[in-house]
Amino acid sequence: MNYYQLTPDVIADALVSVGIYIDSGLMALNSYENRVYRFKSDTDGILVAKFYRPHRWSRQQIQEEHDFLFALDDAGVRVAVPLIRDQNSVFEHGNMLFAVWPSVSGRQFEADNLDQLEALGEQLGRLHTVGEQFVLHHRPQLSTDDYLLRAQRVLEQEARIPNRLRGEFFARLNEVVEKATALYRPKQQLTLHCDCHVSNILWRDGLWLLDFDDCRTGPAVQDLWMMLSGSRQEQLLQLDTLLAGYETVREFDAAELSLIEPLRAMRMVNYMAWLAARWSDPAFPANFPWFNTEDYWQQQIRVLSDQLQSLDAVPLSLTSWN
Repeated sequence: MNYYQLTPDVIADALVSVGIYIDSGLMALNSYENRVYRFKSDTDGILVAKFYRPHRWSRQQIQEEHDFLFALDDAGVRVAVPLIRDQNSVFEHGNMLFAVWPSVSGRQFEADNLDQLEALGEQLGRLHTVGEQFVLHHRPQLSTDDYLLRAQRVLEQEARIPNRLRGEFFARLNEVVEKATALYRPKQQLTLHCDCHVSNILWRDGLWLLDFDDCRTGPAVQDLWMMLSGSRQEQLLQLDTLLAGYETVREFDAAELSLIEPLRAMRMVNYMAWLAARWSDPAFPANFPWFNTEDYWQQQIRVLSDQLQSLDAVPLSLTSWN
């Protein structure tokens, strides 16, 4: 089967193989790394099927994500858990792995709503309490080797950067990689969501955490820092609100705040490399037309220069707020 041309018939056949029948409404959702479809089944209501991109995660690594979701659900964390058929949650059809979830509907999470932000902190505290005990044996750590050094090599080999900009771009990139690598020294590692941003959170009678596809081991602050934006004072207010909820469940190590800017650099560089590596997938040029343009790479030179300054700046501190 061709992952890049999943037809409705192929999707239906895969679902039928695990006893799920499409009643109506098969619709592709906004997902690029995997292929995700929403539909109404004749017995289980509205469901979401995810077909995993080949060679990204092994079956064991996908199963670990699912097992973590089951553990979180058992602990009262609001997450969607995949359907189980014949004691399995990871299915295979042809040469593709897939899974099926009940659809979770709700309002978009409001990052500027302090009540919702505090609720997020509390849910992340519960998630990390489970994550301290749930050991990943097959999924990787959040590391500079992967997010910076590997990503740097991908950009050198695959990014279509205009020749006149390559020198300046890689000079800035190399500085960011060197500085962020030196600063990223996490002490405690636990199992994380790892991609906790507003698009992966819904509000429906409370907060729901979605899409654990990037789940891996790393420092707790990785699941917090993407909620911080605006001026330094605004970020301190957001952080204080998040931790008000978080610390009703578990203590947060304030020393991890020094990891925020290295983590931001890692996400920034990895994102550029992800787009470059996926450019042969027809979905990417269609949905990211601005990537690989001269304007884009000029902007990234400016972004990397700004990030160098952020890496040199004094980290956020709870004492400066209190």
